[in-house]
Order: sequence, then C-alpha cells, then structure tokens
Amino acid sequence: MTAQPAGPAMWTPDPIRHRLADHTIEDVLVLPDDAPRVELRDGAMIGVPSPTIGHQNIGNLLCAWFRQHAPETFSPVTAVGVAMSVSDTLEPDVLLLRRPVTSTNHFVLPTQVVIAVEVVSPGTKRRDRLEKPAEYAAAGIPHFWRIEQDPLRVFAYDLVDGRYELAGEAGSELVLTAPFEIKLALRDLAP
Repeated sequence: MTAQPAGPAMWTPDPIRHRLADHTIEDVLVLPDDAPRVELRDGAMIGVPSPTIGHQNIGNLLCAWFRQHAPETFSPVTAVGVAMSVSDTLEPDVLLLRRPVTSTNHFVLPTQVVIAVEVVSPGTKRRDRLEKPAEYAAAGIPHFWRIEQDPLRVFAYDLVDGRYELAGEAGSELVLTAPFEIKLALRDLAP
C-alpha cells in the first residue's frame, strides 16, 4: 500500500534561485496566492512574519486616522510594498502616499511615499529599528515612523541630509508640523 499525498504542497522559493539570489520584483509579482509575504533583499526572497492581531489593529487604526485627518493630496494604505530597486523590496505596515497613486500592483516607488510606518514586533525589532530606517532614508523617503507596542509609543523622524532625525515622540499625543499639522492621540491607535 502506498501513501497518498495529503494535498498540494505549500509554495516555497526555488532553492537554486534562492541560493543564487537572482530574484527580481517580477518574480514576486507572479507568486501564487498561497505564497507567504516576502521581501527581496539583494535578490533573495525573505519571508515576512505574519503580524499579530494587535500589530494589525495598530496599523489599521493609523491608516483610518490618516484617512480622516490627512489632506486629500495624500492616500494612506496598508499591505503595499515599496520597490526599492529591481532586487530589493520592503513591506512596511502603513504608507502615506502622494496622490495620484500611479501604481496598479502591489508595489509603489519610494518617490510616492511621504511616510513609511513600521509597527515593531518582537521578531522584527532589529529590522524595524535599524535596518529599514536606513533603507528608507537611502531611498529619500521624507518621513519614517516607528511604533512600539508595549507600551504604545510613536517615534517620528524627518529626513535631514540623507538621514533620519527625531522630529517627535509620544506616549499620549504626537504633535508634528510635517508633512501636515498632526495631533494624533495615541489612544486612537490602541487596539
């Protein structure tokens, strides 16, 4: 008696191409629906951990807050990637984009991004605190926000001479003048 397969195997990247690190954004765009979320780092596909419910709630509440308060020249989005180059992509938690949004697929160009937001989770601390801000700054994204979850705290940075400088931080209300007048009560982000 032979064992029958339980069903189709879950998608995984091609091991040879992964080792060669020659994936491009085109490869990501044609991934099957059951593929996990990935970022490209120098042509290698790297799995992005699924966010927790609390993490998603913070991102979704911030996106909703931007929809209510940002000028109509901006468009807030979640679950959209940034094409840093042909072989490098990032998957921020929230983006505030310039209108009109010209992308018709999952990725936007850094020139469209006004604010990139990362909600820090235990498994993404190093990447969200150190690596991604440097990559966003190198791409010229004018504002970067990092949201810590426990306790809830927002750190807002402005791009100055190619690197981010702290523009404001808050545990109760974030007040900024750029990219528009912002008075964000953090209780509005509490899941």
